[in-house]
Amino acid sequence: MVDVWRRVVQFGFRLLYNELAFTYDWVSEIVSLGSWRCWQRTALLHLRVPNGGMVLELAHGTGSLQADMLQKGYKTIGFDLSPHMGRIASTKLKRAGLPANLVRGDAAALPFPNETYLAVICTFPTAFITYPEVLQEVHRVLQPNGQLIIVPGAVFTGGGLAARGLEWLYRVTGQREDTPFEIADFFEGFGFAVRNVQETCPHSRVTLILAHKKGTGIH
Repeated sequence: MVDVWRRVVQFGFRLLYNELAFTYDWVSEIVSLGSWRCWQRTALLHLRVPNGGMVLELAHGTGSLQADMLQKGYKTIGFDLSPHMGRIASTKLKRAGLPANLVRGDAAALPFPNETYLAVICTFPTAFITYPEVLQEVHRVLQPNGQLIIVPGAVFTGGGLAARGLEWLYRVTGQREDTPFEIADFFEGFGFAVRNVQETCPHSRVTLILAHKKGTGIH
Protein backbone atom coordinates (compact mmCIF):
# COMPACT_ATOMS: atom_id res chain seq x y z
CA MET A 1 0.00 0.00 0.00
CA VAL A 2 2.89 2.36 0.75
CA ASP A 3 4.28 1.91 -2.76
CA VAL A 4 0.86 2.46 -4.29
CA TRP A 5 0.40 5.67 -2.27
CA ARG A 6 3.82 6.95 -3.35
CA ARG A 7 2.99 6.31 -6.98
CA VAL A 8 -0.28 8.21 -6.56
CA VAL A 9 1.55 11.15 -4.98
CA GLN A 10 4.20 11.15 -7.71
CA PHE A 11 1.49 11.10 -10.36
CA GLY A 12 -0.19 14.07 -8.68
CA PHE A 13 3.04 16.06 -8.69
CA ARG A 14 3.65 15.13 -12.33
CA LEU A 15 0.25 16.55 -13.23
CA LEU A 16 0.90 19.71 -11.21
CA TYR A 17 4.17 20.34 -13.03
CA ASN A 18 2.73 19.52 -16.45
CA GLU A 19 -0.93 19.33 -17.52
CA LEU A 20 -2.11 21.18 -14.40
CA ALA A 21 0.75 23.68 -14.36
CA PHE A 22 -1.77 26.50 -14.82
CA THR A 23 -2.90 25.84 -11.22
CA TYR A 24 0.63 25.91 -9.75
CA ASP A 25 0.68 29.51 -8.53
CA TRP A 26 -2.59 29.40 -6.65
CA VAL A 27 -1.93 25.89 -5.26
CA SER A 28 1.42 27.19 -3.97
CA GLU A 29 -0.27 30.12 -2.26
CA ILE A 30 -2.78 27.81 -0.57
CA VAL A 31 -0.25 25.25 0.71
CA SER A 32 2.00 28.02 2.07
CA LEU A 33 -0.76 30.12 3.67
CA GLY A 34 0.22 32.90 1.32
CA SER A 35 3.95 32.78 2.07
CA TRP A 36 5.16 31.01 -1.08
CA ARG A 37 6.73 34.08 -2.66
CA CYS A 38 8.42 34.99 0.62
CA TRP A 39 9.80 31.44 0.84
CA GLN A 40 11.03 31.63 -2.75
CA ARG A 41 12.63 35.06 -2.40
CA THR A 42 14.76 33.98 0.55
CA ALA A 43 17.15 32.58 -2.06
CA LEU A 44 17.88 36.10 -3.29
CA LEU A 45 18.94 37.22 0.19
CA HIS A 46 22.05 35.08 -0.24
CA LEU A 47 22.83 35.60 -3.91
CA ARG A 48 26.30 37.11 -4.35
CA VAL A 49 26.69 37.80 -8.06
CA PRO A 50 28.19 41.03 -9.41
CA ASN A 51 26.72 42.86 -12.39
CA GLY A 52 27.26 40.89 -15.56
CA GLY A 53 27.52 37.54 -13.81
CA MET A 54 25.24 34.78 -15.05
CA VAL A 55 22.69 32.99 -12.86
CA LEU A 56 21.01 29.70 -13.78
CA GLU A 57 17.66 28.81 -12.22
CA LEU A 58 16.91 25.11 -12.30
CA ALA A 59 13.20 24.20 -12.43
CA HIS A 60 12.06 27.77 -13.10
CA GLY A 61 8.39 26.82 -12.80
CA THR A 62 6.00 29.62 -13.66
CA GLY A 63 8.80 32.18 -13.88
CA SER A 64 8.16 34.25 -10.75
CA LEU A 65 11.75 34.11 -9.48
CA GLN A 66 13.01 34.78 -13.00
CA ALA A 67 11.01 38.01 -12.93
CA ASP A 68 12.41 38.93 -9.50
CA MET A 69 16.00 38.44 -10.64
CA LEU A 70 15.56 40.28 -13.92
CA GLN A 71 13.96 43.23 -12.13
CA LYS A 72 16.99 43.34 -9.83
CA GLY A 73 19.33 43.50 -12.80
CA TYR A 74 20.69 39.93 -12.81
CA LYS A 75 21.46 38.14 -16.06
CA THR A 76 19.55 34.87 -15.82
CA ILE A 77 18.67 31.72 -17.69
CA GLY A 78 15.70 29.64 -16.57
CA PHE A 79 15.82 25.88 -17.13
CA ASP A 80 12.92 23.45 -16.78
CA LEU A 81 11.89 20.04 -18.08
CA SER A 82 8.19 20.88 -18.35
CA PRO A 83 6.99 22.48 -21.61
CA HIS A 84 3.84 23.57 -19.77
CA MET A 85 5.86 25.53 -17.22
CA GLY A 86 7.94 26.99 -20.03
CA ARG A 87 4.88 28.37 -21.81
CA ILE A 88 3.42 29.84 -18.61
CA ALA A 89 6.75 31.40 -17.58
CA SER A 90 7.32 32.86 -21.04
CA THR A 91 3.88 34.47 -21.05
CA LYS A 92 4.32 35.86 -17.53
CA LEU A 93 7.71 37.39 -18.31
CA LYS A 94 6.66 38.90 -21.62
CA ARG A 95 3.56 40.45 -20.04
CA ALA A 96 5.87 42.09 -17.51
CA GLY A 97 8.05 43.45 -20.32
CA LEU A 98 10.94 41.15 -19.35
CA PRO A 99 13.05 38.85 -21.53
CA ALA A 100 12.12 35.18 -21.40
CA ASN A 101 15.54 33.53 -21.42
CA LEU A 102 14.22 30.01 -20.91
CA VAL A 103 15.63 26.65 -21.94
CA ARG A 104 13.84 23.32 -21.80
CA GLY A 105 15.76 20.17 -20.99
CA ASP A 106 16.91 17.57 -18.49
CA ALA A 107 19.07 18.84 -15.61
CA ALA A 108 21.14 15.66 -15.91
CA ALA A 109 22.46 16.97 -19.26
CA LEU A 110 22.75 20.75 -19.05
CA PRO A 111 23.41 22.26 -22.51
CA PHE A 112 25.91 24.85 -21.26
CA PRO A 113 29.70 25.08 -21.42
CA ASN A 114 31.89 24.41 -18.41
CA GLU A 115 32.12 27.19 -15.80
CA THR A 116 29.37 29.34 -17.35
CA TYR A 117 27.56 30.47 -14.22
CA LEU A 118 28.43 32.31 -11.03
CA ALA A 119 25.34 30.89 -9.32
CA VAL A 120 22.71 28.18 -9.66
CA ILE A 121 19.41 28.59 -7.80
CA CYS A 122 16.71 26.00 -7.27
CA THR A 123 13.60 26.54 -5.14
CA PHE A 124 11.31 23.73 -3.97
CA PRO A 125 12.88 21.05 -6.17
CA THR A 126 11.66 17.50 -6.47
CA ALA A 127 14.09 14.64 -5.82
CA PHE A 128 15.99 15.36 -9.05
CA ILE A 129 18.22 17.84 -7.21
CA THR A 130 19.92 14.94 -5.36
CA TYR A 131 20.56 12.82 -8.45
CA PRO A 132 24.32 12.31 -8.83
CA GLU A 133 24.26 13.16 -12.53
CA VAL A 134 22.46 16.45 -11.79
CA LEU A 135 24.91 17.49 -9.09
CA GLN A 136 27.81 16.61 -11.38
CA GLU A 137 26.31 18.83 -14.08
CA VAL A 138 25.70 21.70 -11.66
CA HIS A 139 29.29 21.43 -10.48
CA ARG A 140 30.51 21.44 -14.08
CA VAL A 141 28.66 24.60 -15.18
CA LEU A 142 29.55 26.60 -12.07
CA GLN A 143 32.63 28.79 -12.04
CA PRO A 144 35.18 28.17 -9.25
CA ASN A 145 33.62 29.21 -5.95
CA GLY A 146 30.28 29.57 -7.73
CA GLN A 147 27.18 29.41 -5.54
CA LEU A 148 24.51 26.74 -5.40
CA ILE A 149 21.44 27.98 -3.49
CA ILE A 150 18.58 25.59 -2.78
CA VAL A 151 15.33 26.29 -0.95
CA PRO A 152 14.03 22.76 -0.19
CA GLY A 153 10.99 23.91 1.78
CA ALA A 154 9.69 25.53 4.92
CA VAL A 155 7.94 24.59 8.16
CA PHE A 156 5.09 26.42 9.79
CA THR A 157 5.69 28.15 13.11
CA GLY A 158 2.18 29.57 13.39
CA GLY A 159 -1.06 29.69 11.51
CA GLY A 160 -3.19 27.62 13.85
CA LEU A 161 -5.39 24.79 12.62
CA ALA A 162 -4.74 25.52 8.94
CA ALA A 163 -0.99 25.24 9.43
CA ARG A 164 -1.34 21.97 11.38
CA GLY A 165 -3.48 20.56 8.60
CA LEU A 166 -0.93 21.55 5.97
CA GLU A 167 1.92 20.04 7.99
CA TRP A 168 -0.04 16.78 8.05
CA LEU A 169 -0.47 17.04 4.28
CA TYR A 170 3.27 17.58 3.78
CA ARG A 171 4.02 14.51 5.90
CA VAL A 172 1.59 12.15 4.16
CA THR A 173 2.88 13.23 0.74
CA GLY A 174 6.47 12.43 1.74
CA GLN A 175 7.77 15.99 1.87
CA ARG A 176 9.07 15.71 5.42
CA GLU A 177 11.09 12.50 4.99
CA ASP A 178 14.56 14.08 4.64
CA THR A 179 15.71 17.12 6.56
CA PRO A 180 17.63 19.84 4.71
CA PHE A 181 20.61 19.02 6.91
CA GLU A 182 20.69 15.39 5.74
CA ILE A 183 20.39 16.53 2.13
CA ALA A 184 23.17 19.06 2.61
CA ASP A 185 25.57 16.43 3.92
CA PHE A 186 24.98 14.47 0.71
CA PHE A 187 26.21 17.38 -1.43
CA GLU A 188 29.67 17.34 0.14
CA GLY A 189 30.55 14.27 -1.90
CA PHE A 190 30.05 16.12 -5.18
CA GLY A 191 32.62 18.86 -4.73
CA PHE A 192 30.57 21.36 -2.74
CA ALA A 193 31.16 23.00 0.62
CA VAL A 194 27.79 23.33 2.31
CA ARG A 195 26.12 25.19 5.14
CA ASN A 196 22.51 25.73 6.18
CA VAL A 197 20.86 28.99 7.12
CA GLN A 198 17.34 29.85 8.19
CA GLU A 199 15.13 32.78 7.27
CA THR A 200 11.77 33.82 8.68
CA CYS A 201 8.57 34.40 6.74
CA PRO A 202 5.01 34.95 8.02
CA HIS A 203 3.96 31.96 10.17
CA SER A 204 6.94 29.95 8.91
CA ARG A 205 10.67 29.28 8.91
CA VAL A 206 12.64 28.55 5.75
CA THR A 207 15.85 26.50 5.73
CA LEU A 208 18.21 27.08 2.82
CA ILE A 209 21.09 24.98 1.60
CA LEU A 210 23.97 27.29 0.66
CA ALA A 211 26.80 25.61 -1.18
CA HIS A 212 29.73 26.66 -3.27
CA LYS A 213 31.97 24.86 -5.68
CA LYS A 214 35.03 24.17 -3.58
CA GLY A 215 37.78 26.69 -4.06
CA THR A 216 39.14 29.46 -1.88
CA GLY A 217 36.25 30.06 0.52
CA ILE A 218 32.56 30.18 1.26
CA HIS A 219 30.61 33.09 -0.15
